[in-house]
Amino acid sequence: MSAVRVVLVDDQELVRSGLRMVLDGQPGIEVVGEAGDGRAALELLARLDCDVVLMDVRMPGMNGVEATREITRQDGPRVLVLTTFDLDEHVYDALQAGASGFLVKDTPLPELLAAIRHVHAGDAVVSPSTTRRLLQHFAGPDPRPVPPRDPSGRRLADLTAREHEVLLLVAEGLSNAEIAERLSVEEVTVKTHVGRILAKLGLRDRTQAVVLAFRSGLVGR
Repeated sequence: MSAVRVVLVDDQELVRSGLRMVLDGQPGIEVVGEAGDGRAALELLARLDCDVVLMDVRMPGMNGVEATREITRQDGPRVLVLTTFDLDEHVYDALQAGASGFLVKDTPLPELLAAIRHVHAGDAVVSPSTTRRLLQHFAGPDPRPVPPRDPSGRRLADLTAREHEVLLLVAEGLSNAEIAERLSVEEVTVKTHVGRILAKLGLRDRTQAVVLAFRSGLVGR
């Protein structure tokens, strides 16, 4: 199996150097490039092949949210957001822009490696407990109403009653196993429902499903 190719994007050279040092020594991980801001990251990604981008949020020039949005628009590599604080107010914007999840910069190495591999495999890395805290945090001070013509909100009407129910439970931060127990079905059935939900809504992963459910008003504020 080929190594997961990683690009590091952070305006602090010391952070990039530290990440490269720990990642390059791990089997199955290869750091293929570094950039000091979002614009430089886009230019770099246009020249090389990459699977996962570790993206800082707060950077001068083009920040991580703007860069993530552009990478997603171009159907580029998956993005893991790096943040200093567990509930940085910009994390929500980054997830909405298409990031597959987020990590705090002091994440233990085994969790960082697992997150990179999960994202490369197409999964999200926002844990159920973190999802709950994200929703609780953003539901209060900043409700962010959905624009009247939001096409993603309208596509919710295409879901079946059971898919709507599963999406609500995903948005509440439940894992597939927890949803299966709640609905008294097999976990493989939940996985099938989640897959269909993502396909119908045109989403990359369950993290984007959480964001859409929140913005559409499916999750109570």
